[in-house]
Amino acid sequence: MDGLMLVVALIVLAIPVSIVILFFGQMGLRRRLGEAASEIRALRAQINVLHEGGEALKAPSERPAETENPASADMTPPPVPVRTSAAEAVTQPRTPGAAPPASAARPGPVAQALAAFVPWLQRNWFYAVSAASLALAGIFLVQYGVETGLLPPRARVAAALVFGAALIGAGEFIRRRFGDGAQAATVYLPSVFSGAGIVTLFGAVLSARLLYGLVGGGASMAGVVVIALVAIVLGWLHGPLLVAVGVIGAYGAPVVLDSASADTSPLLVYFAVVAALGLGVDTIRRWGWISALTLVLAYVMGSLLMHDLPSQSMWAAVVYFAVLPVMAVLFPARGLWPDHQGPMASIGAVSRLASGAKARGLEWPQFPTVMAFASVAASAFVLALFHAGQTAEIWLSIAALGGLAGLLTLWSVRAPALQDQALMPAAALLVSVWAQGAGRGDVFRRFAATYVDAPEAAFPWTVTILVAGGGVLSALAVWRSLKGGQVAVPWAVFAAVFAPAMAIMIELGWQPAVVIDPYPWALHAVALAVLMVGAAGRFADVDGPVRLRVSFAVMSALACLAFAFVIVLSDVALTVALAVTVLTAAALDRRWTLPPLSYFIAVGVVTLGYRLVIDPGLEFGRFGPLAGMLLAYGGTLAAFAAALWLLRPLRRPLSLLMLESAAWSTAGMTISLLIFRWIDQRFGGGHIETHWSMGLFATIWLGLALAQVYRTAGATGLLQKVRWILAGVFGLVAASAMTVGLTEANPLLHGAQTQHVLGPWGINTLAAAYLLPALVLLLGAWRMRSMDRQLRMALAGAGVALAAFWAALVIRHFWQGGDAMQLSAGITQPELYTYTIALLLVGAVLFYQALARGSAILRRAGLLVIGLAVAKVFMVDIPGLEGLVRVFSLLVLGLSLAALAWLDRWAQQRTEATPPGSAPPPLPPATD
Repeated sequence: MDGLMLVVALIVLAIPVSIVILFFGQMGLRRRLGEAASEIRALRAQINVLHEGGEALKAPSERPAETENPASADMTPPPVPVRTSAAEAVTQPRTPGAAPPASAARPGPVAQALAAFVPWLQRNWFYAVSAASLALAGIFLVQYGVETGLLPPRARVAAALVFGAALIGAGEFIRRRFGDGAQAATVYLPSVFSGAGIVTLFGAVLSARLLYGLVGGGASMAGVVVIALVAIVLGWLHGPLLVAVGVIGAYGAPVVLDSASADTSPLLVYFAVVAALGLGVDTIRRWGWISALTLVLAYVMGSLLMHDLPSQSMWAAVVYFAVLPVMAVLFPARGLWPDHQGPMASIGAVSRLASGAKARGLEWPQFPTVMAFASVAASAFVLALFHAGQTAEIWLSIAALGGLAGLLTLWSVRAPALQDQALMPAAALLVSVWAQGAGRGDVFRRFAATYVDAPEAAFPWTVTILVAGGGVLSALAVWRSLKGGQVAVPWAVFAAVFAPAMAIMIELGWQPAVVIDPYPWALHAVALAVLMVGAAGRFADVDGPVRLRVSFAVMSALACLAFAFVIVLSDVALTVALAVTVLTAAALDRRWTLPPLSYFIAVGVVTLGYRLVIDPGLEFGRFGPLAGMLLAYGGTLAAFAAALWLLRPLRRPLSLLMLESAAWSTAGMTISLLIFRWIDQRFGGGHIETHWSMGLFATIWLGLALAQVYRTAGATGLLQKVRWILAGVFGLVAASAMTVGLTEANPLLHGAQTQHVLGPWGINTLAAAYLLPALVLLLGAWRMRSMDRQLRMALAGAGVALAAFWAALVIRHFWQGGDAMQLSAGITQPELYTYTIALLLVGAVLFYQALARGSAILRRAGLLVIGLAVAKVFMVDIPGLEGLVRVFSLLVLGLSLAALAWLDRWAQQRTEATPPGSAPPPLPPATD
């Protein structure tokens, strides 16, 4: 029953693939014959016209192309401009370095073939079944001998070899005696018999090796190679059907044969030889789908076999999957140096999909390029999975990924279509290294246990080897970039990114500083920085004044130094060191004109903002050592200011925007934190939720929100939206803190000990709670002139309101003291009178500014303040005042209002008499 199921499975596998192969072969042959017949008819018609009309022969330059041999014209029709599809690109012979064929609107032969697929299938399905049946007959001939024991092992293998040779002979006899052309009655039969014979021969050799152990590994491999060469020769004669049958049968033979051997790793070598067979036929005859079929079966069978391999043989699977992409790249090139032309597989496909119907004129990547891309991607994926194996195979897979990335980097010099393929094994290498540490693989465990049981053990070189490997790939990318071409800059970016990325992956997954100490690990980052400095020097020698690639290398060197700082320095020193790297980037930009360093400066500003606000953050600023706080915040502020000064003469809008907003916000945070620390030191702890702590907290977050709003002026698209979102979040945090300061922590509403006003009059906790956030709002409204006018007015209004509230609290603090600020203590008559005097003074100041500037808005604001003073006197003061105080208050109010009324009338008259656009009138003399 198991044998029957295997037969059914093999038939199901062989039928559809063989049908498709036969279908494409027949339709391509019909197309070529049809084109040849049409050309012959056209030539005959022209000859008849020339003979009948007696016309003179045309000039040689106008004469249509003729063939010297009519038979050759039947076999080789003149070229017809058809659109080259991915599957057809390899079917056309090409010379190394030739440009890809031009695209046209006419559909290719693949589309024409699909339209006739069903009719052909109905007529020719029996060819595939016949080939599968004959091949199974040869294989089960050996299987029958095993089951019955009628023949000794050598006789069984010999019978299979004789049967396979007989099938091949029968196919050759039919081809030579009856033909194999499209018009012959025996079409496809030679391929059917010869293909079945090839499969039978493969099965016989495998039986001799796996079932009976009659031959050694070398002899069996030699036999497989000989059979593969025979198949290539026969495929050249018989066509693609024979090759397809041979490839399918060769991969299917080990499935039918039941081997008792525990180690099936020799099958991987066998599969690699079969893959070379299929790719070898394709590289001669340019049947692209044969290569596709071969690689698909090679990966499927290799993956299935890999799961059954013993651990000591897993290295064979690593080698197998590393060799497959090398063959997929080299075989179509017919040499050791690829020459793939046309667009890259990734960029061509993405541009085609992104453009949609508008991209009909774009070229598809050629089939060898797509095939190599798919093979490299599949091998990179499989090799990345070996991070959980044994030590030897893990190192072998890492070496295979690195070697594949290095080879593709070298090969891309002469193969423009392969420029993107080194990214896949390189990315898989990074993932594999990280996963080895994160998944606690065998290599990582050996590394981590170096000094556990043997403190005197030698220095472990594991991470050093990995970092060195990343450096080698970056150096190769530098070499590739120096070779020039359209992708020289992307290769420079790859060189600048890969080696530091390798170190970062090791840090994230392995944390090597725990094992080898921080300083030795930091030296690895310093070594990478030296490598990037060398790359910058090489690029500078070549690029001249255009230093784009130099900028990338310099940014990478600075990033490596920053990474070393992260490893060895404390929180404060790290913050200062990162600030110094930002300043260094600005100085290098000023000295060597490196505009891309603006992006490094922007990232550095964001990183420093994260450190100042979150980690170690504001908590460290509030409660950490004063010297450390001053060094971290003051040093960062100084670095921002110096970098801003260095870049002022240059046109660097992004850097200037980021640095200026960061300088303002850092200055605000520094001042707020210093005030917080002074109050906390002066009056003791326990003031976390006081009015002044909430005010300082709101001041910091208001500064951060306004810094984000300021940065939106230089951002577009998604970045601008992100900045507005951040500004909204920071503003919401500040508003929440300010709300607590005005309600729960308001000294007017609560008389708790923690809400008492601390400090002398005018310079106390009220200023920290309400005046500082008011000044931040007013400064933002004044400084950010590009902001929306309504938003600026809202900021200014909120700032004025907070400032007015602070002034009112200052007056109450003067009369009541810091311990009786709550309203429940009542309001004295001098306090009420002081509020009135303050309102009148504010109104007078506004009137003065209105007259000096000729501003109608300020004049209206002065009238509003005066109106508030009048309302306060009549509604609040009079009921509460008594005696001469009441008389004196009303007298001062009356005289003040009379003077202000006269001044307002005079200002109106002078404003009406002044022509628009002229200077405002001078103030009236005191004698008037």
